[in-house]
Amino acid sequence: MMKFYFTPGSCSTGIHILLEELELVFEAHLVNLLGGAQHTPEYLAINPKATIPTLVRNDNSALTEFQAIAYWLARSYPKAKLLPGDPDGDAKVLEVMDYVVGTIHGQGFTRIFTTDKFTPNEADYAVVKAQGREIVQRSFAIMDAMLATDAYALGAFSIADAALFYVEFWADKIGLTLPDHCLKHYRLMLTRPVVQRVLLEEGYRVA
Repeated sequence: MMKFYFTPGSCSTGIHILLEELELVFEAHLVNLLGGAQHTPEYLAINPKATIPTLVRNDNSALTEFQAIAYWLARSYPKAKLLPGDPDGDAKVLEVMDYVVGTIHGQGFTRIFTTDKFTPNEADYAVVKAQGREIVQRSFAIMDAMLATDAYALGAFSIADAALFYVEFWADKIGLTLPDHCLKHYRLMLTRPVVQRVLLEEGYRVA
């Protein structure tokens, strides 16, 4: 049985959604990031990067990084059509997913959530957080333009939507205003039964 290591309300929520969409059987293992569980010898033996999510597959090999796990799930279960299936379409999905994870999350929200990693001086925290918000808002504007023609990121639900959802979820939780099309996408995702179930399983109320 696969083992899924996650933290509720984190980027791993997107992978959790994909696992449930595929109706896969897996063991769920909560990793308490705030408590430092990612740095324990037991977890480092599974994922020496000390990050989440981690997916340990049936052959006991571990996959890390959101994009790698999402891509592997989509390719391993093609009938679910989590990727378009053609080189151009697949590349566009990966382009969106990498931008969300690498820029909106990696450059924007990390400055907001883990400000101390960007400066040792607490007097600079406000500036770093403001930079993070600027990156997030500018990046959401780019996503908003892309969503102007389709309800989902690229026409049909894909692994890119699971990535976009978790940063939209973060924006909602900290009170950042989503642009119109991103807000529409976020609300559409919230209507999916699997998304509702995952949020409830992770301890969040679904409006």
